[in-house]
Amino acid sequence: MSLLDWFADRRKTAPLMRAAPENDEGDGLWSKCPECAEVVYRKDLLANASVCSACGHHHRIDSEERLRLLMDPDSFVESDAGLSPTDPLTFKDRRAYADRIRDSQKSTGMRDAVVCGIGRLEGFSLAVAVMDFRFMGGSMGSVVGEKLTRLIETATAKRLPVLVVCASGGARMQEGMLSLMQMAKVSGALERHRSQELLYIPLLTHPTTGGVTASFAMLGDLILAEPKALIGFAGRRVIEQTLREKLPDDFQTAEYIQDHGFVDAIVPRTKLRSTMASLLELHGQVA
Repeated sequence: MSLLDWFADRRKTAPLMRAAPENDEGDGLWSKCPECAEVVYRKDLLANASVCSACGHHHRIDSEERLRLLMDPDSFVESDAGLSPTDPLTFKDRRAYADRIRDSQKSTGMRDAVVCGIGRLEGFSLAVAVMDFRFMGGSMGSVVGEKLTRLIETATAKRLPVLVVCASGGARMQEGMLSLMQMAKVSGALERHRSQELLYIPLLTHPTTGGVTASFAMLGDLILAEPKALIGFAGRRVIEQTLREKLPDDFQTAEYIQDHGFVDAIVPRTKLRSTMASLLELHGQVA
């Protein structure tokens, strides 16, 4: 019996459990907060940047909504939108990688897990990349790495600051070493950007893990995070088994990471736009 078949048998015999949805939308008019169970009118939730007004829980949002909240209206121009992943290793587990790509593209309307481009935020020109967790967990494959690298190189040539909104499970295993190479490629582009004394800010959202955390997510001049975002490299179980000790319950939250010096500021989503504008102005950008 193969290892995949063994896991499949275990799933068949395991008790059936239903995961709670991120948003309990009901008829589409109302939304239930998974943190405090507050039921709010969905239009009110969206008007508050998808942040629960009762407890401050930040609901997960997609790249389109993120850009709408951040950028000035009609200012964002997407770049390299036509890049699409291939299947260089002809990878297959229980399903072919090519099939997983097609399914993600169909369900999200995206080519891959990041949207890149240049626009304006409160009048300030800015190169922006937004990762989207809906597309295969925001995993970083060759296309994600290539789009980020091209955006950073364009920003360097045009002397623009860069903002990368991170939301990822890490490197995409279906592309093997090719996905891991993106860590070095993007980091190299950021070093050339830094050498020109240009600003780079990563925003760590829920979740930011794996190879993304191990590379460009932690290379910012200023590292921002959303409240209670999960931030880490390996999972809790792996770390506890390696260290052979129990870790605090909150050890991979944005608040814990900030207390230990890995995050500069935790910024609520409702204040992110004004905070970014202030940072750009302090850095000497001209609107």
